[in-house]
Amino acid sequence: MQLRYVFRVYPDAGQRTALARAFGCARVVFNDAVRAREDARRAGRPFPKAGELSTRLITEAKQTIERSWLGEVSAVVLQQSLRDAESAYRNFFASLKGDRKGPRMGAPHFKSRKDKRQSIRFTANARWSITDKGRLNLPKIGAVKVKWSRTLPTTPSSVTVVKDAAGRYFASFVIDTDPAADATRMPETDRTIGIDLGLTHFAVLSDGTKIGSPRFLRRAEKKLKKTQRELSRKQKGSKNREKARLTVARAHAKVTDARREFHHQLSTKLISENQGIAVEDLSVAGLARTRLAKSVHDAGWSSFISMLEYKAVRYGRILVKVGRFTPTSQVCSTCGVKDGPKPLSVREWTCTACHTVHDRDHNAALNVQQAAGLAVSACGAPVRPEPVLAQRDETGSHGFSTGNRAA
Repeated sequence: MQLRYVFRVYPDAGQRTALARAFGCARVVFNDAVRAREDARRAGRPFPKAGELSTRLITEAKQTIERSWLGEVSAVVLQQSLRDAESAYRNFFASLKGDRKGPRMGAPHFKSRKDKRQSIRFTANARWSITDKGRLNLPKIGAVKVKWSRTLPTTPSSVTVVKDAAGRYFASFVIDTDPAADATRMPETDRTIGIDLGLTHFAVLSDGTKIGSPRFLRRAEKKLKKTQRELSRKQKGSKNREKARLTVARAHAKVTDARREFHHQLSTKLISENQGIAVEDLSVAGLARTRLAKSVHDAGWSSFISMLEYKAVRYGRILVKVGRFTPTSQVCSTCGVKDGPKPLSVREWTCTACHTVHDRDHNAALNVQQAAGLAVSACGAPVRPEPVLAQRDETGSHGFSTGNRAA
């Protein structure tokens, strides 16, 4: 599988100027491609092919006075910008036809120099390299200093240079990993676990472990409000406003980086310690429309589950998603009797059938584990509560033994 390794880079003043020039040229070529497609659509003509656009917008444009400065950057950067436009249109049409999963995508739009994120991509034929001193040598930009936090396992196939909203520069390398080598890196285990995600605790595991919610955004709200207030007082278009905008962006980037680091550490720990992991398929978009929206976004459940998914595939683990309509908070994990819905204020409840006192989140984690067919009792015997109606996406064994399935 392909993975991205991201490292911070520190270009000097001249290299920042060259990168800004490359960002601008790539943006202009992308906008020219979108404009050519839109002009053809309005005129009722077929869309121009990629080869035709490359000849007209890059090769011939360099010979004109208006676009002669396109020759100051690597041609690979311009070609990759055209590829990005092609991919954007391809994804848009696939979304219209229903062939692409996820929310419907809009038509490609023009990029702006004021966009918060700017990027360019170099493929192998651009002849970029990593020098003996550990610098990233980019064509027509120079040898850029890189902060290597780890070694690259294999030779990258491409590198993308990104400038984010906080003014930081990053180099993103695409690496083809070896599944067999990755599988040997993780210790062998037969443990399985269920995870109940929440707000009071970020995650409660079926073994009783409770992982507190860091609430990175909530803890930084006071500082964020102060920086945002200072930004609102600056005159639009002034240099002081740009400085204040960078301060706000850096404060938000600090929160984002801390949350991502927390997700990475926790997901790696769970993947390394368990062979099978069950998690509830939450409707984050729906929960984000409630009064708990800020806390839901602060938790970042979608990002965490995405990390579990790709790490499970990479290291040969199994991840099971339990349907979001499974009544994990209503069913007794001991006897399987459905006790009905409960308000969020109820954190402990007693089963009316077997009189077992349940912690709400721990009971939900046990039910998630059972619904995925992963549960065993403390003495090792399979746990088989009363059958619960399975959702459509729960049918099948999901790669686990059908003897331990709860539903």
